[in-house]
Amino acid sequence: MTQRSSRRPAPRPPEGTPPPAELARMARTGLADAARVARWADSMLGPGRDGATPDDKGTLSEATAERAAGELGLTPAQVRADWDTARLAGLIEVHGDIARPGWRLRAWNRDDSAVLRGWVALFDAWSLAHPEPADREASAVAEVVSAMPQVLSFLQLSAGPVPVEQLLDLLEQRVTELRTERCEIPYGPQPEPAPEPAAPPVTDAPLAPLLDWALHALAAVGALTCADGQATLTPLGSWAVWVKLEQICVAAQSPAGNIEQPAADMLRGCAQLRPNAARAEYRAWLAARPVGSAVTELLAAARGEDALTRGLAFEALRVVGAPAEPDVRSVAEESWLRPYALLWLAEHDGHDPEDAHEVLTRQESTWLWVDTAAAVADHGEAPLLVRHLESAVQPTVPALLDEVRAVGHPRTVQVLVALAAAHPDPALAKAVRRAAFQVHTGGS
Repeated sequence: MTQRSSRRPAPRPPEGTPPPAELARMARTGLADAARVARWADSMLGPGRDGATPDDKGTLSEATAERAAGELGLTPAQVRADWDTARLAGLIEVHGDIARPGWRLRAWNRDDSAVLRGWVALFDAWSLAHPEPADREASAVAEVVSAMPQVLSFLQLSAGPVPVEQLLDLLEQRVTELRTERCEIPYGPQPEPAPEPAAPPVTDAPLAPLLDWALHALAAVGALTCADGQATLTPLGSWAVWVKLEQICVAAQSPAGNIEQPAADMLRGCAQLRPNAARAEYRAWLAARPVGSAVTELLAAARGEDALTRGLAFEALRVVGAPAEPDVRSVAEESWLRPYALLWLAEHDGHDPEDAHEVLTRQESTWLWVDTAAAVADHGEAPLLVRHLESAVQPTVPALLDEVRAVGHPRTVQVLVALAAAHPDPALAKAVRRAAFQVHTGGS
């Protein structure tokens, strides 16, 4: 008798969905103006020049917008709009006062998946692509943003035009549900208390203007069209909603149940899993979050004191792949993360994982050896720590001890003490204990 799988099947693409190559062509067309401005920025703006200036939105300086407009035959307003679109799609990255091309721009002409990921990133940021109504409370705007996935799912299931009035009814219902879930009093005047049970909350502040804003913002990114009082998802928009539904299904199939955990707890939960199972858990955890925030959370976990978590964080970042490259590169100067980041970048650039260690200096390799030994000492068994000696780049144990003492890792003493206690060779264990004592006392 075969056991029926409890795993939920992922939703199928909507009937009539164009093939990936055609979707990528549509995305390239929709983002052509943004890619043009991004290429101009790549060729004309460099470190130390007056280019992008830091502000809350990462927009261009006025002078640079004027310059780009003149050279590209656009208005400054068009340049700024295309710049913001390129930034939201990952074609441009702004770090402080330096603008640089995103990895998607480098892969734009040869990698359809990079183009589609860029468009989905823009789709995810639809609420930033069109100015929200200035006369609406931020909390009301946030409610509408939270409710729109259900509206979009309904549009996708309808597979055709839907009257805006019908979407408004659905939006009002969803906003009411969100308020009820938080046990909040609805906005607007409330009836006097009565002995009868309270009626369901009523949306007193009209949501029609906010729905109009949301539909225009989604139209601005190419996800839908509005005409004659009806809204219709574009092929790209329908495909993107399906992608989101698929991600939800993947997240629901988390093999170890760590999907809702913060990154550090999720990584600790994966510590005892086999590599394939751990990667499946990483994929499910990542599918439930925007890529940018997930990468930020993983790097924050890597900065902690637990060396095992640090190593696992970079394993999860390998599952993220190319979208994590800018953030990993940005932490390569942090001493705690540098060896891990350099290995990640080497593998990302095409080095064989077995040869990637060649990009590390002798000192970086030694620091990594101590950090990995700390993870083994904290979470592994004594024989594993003894075998870890074989992975050192130094040809002899005395040479290793000399360089370990010099590298300055804060866990050096604990690692050497644990190694001395675990090693079966009394003479070698004595030498390791002596080294630990010298590091502890600052002697030579």
